[in-house]
Amino acid sequence: MARVGMVHRRSLVVRLVEWGSRRKFRKVPDPVKVALHNRRVLLSTTLMEVTAGRWKALDPELKALSVMVASARIGCSWCMDFGYWEFHHQGVDPAKLHDVPRWRDSDVYTDLERAVMDYTEAMTATPPEVTDEQVDRLRQDLSEEQLVELTAIAALENYRSRINAALGLTSQGYKEFCELRPVQ
Repeated sequence: MARVGMVHRRSLVVRLVEWGSRRKFRKVPDPVKVALHNRRVLLSTTLMEVTAGRWKALDPELKALSVMVASARIGCSWCMDFGYWEFHHQGVDPAKLHDVPRWRDSDVYTDLERAVMDYTEAMTATPPEVTDEQVDRLRQDLSEEQLVELTAIAALENYRSRINAALGLTSQGYKEFCELRPVQ
């Protein structure tokens, strides 16, 4: 259960944000409802998300796996649910999304995907546990521009997941809107 209220006075800003959210996401995401309590946080987060959406150096599937690994490591069920929905609609293999919580034991990932997921887990640890060997492994397949973007997307997901988990946000049912169900 959320640790802050989700209901707001029906101001013009609230109605506009809810309208835009429903158009894009079919419903108002709980993190948006939470951010409506602090308009500056809402604005800063929105600008950050719009800007990050324009990062194009890294393969979208690698980005998706990094985001999902950080969410799983932190334990943000809201982020896992929304991430599955978002990345499913971007064409990421549902089997790869489904296996993220047990990626080390799954046979659906390439060596590069495993390196990305290992690096993201190490970044997500507190304190971070990234090694020179992990970075050297990624440099075999990624440019420095891509490595920086991978690091930034993993850090951004840490930001999102830690806020959502700390405020008690849980799965909102986005996964149910996917045409394909995950492999069981």
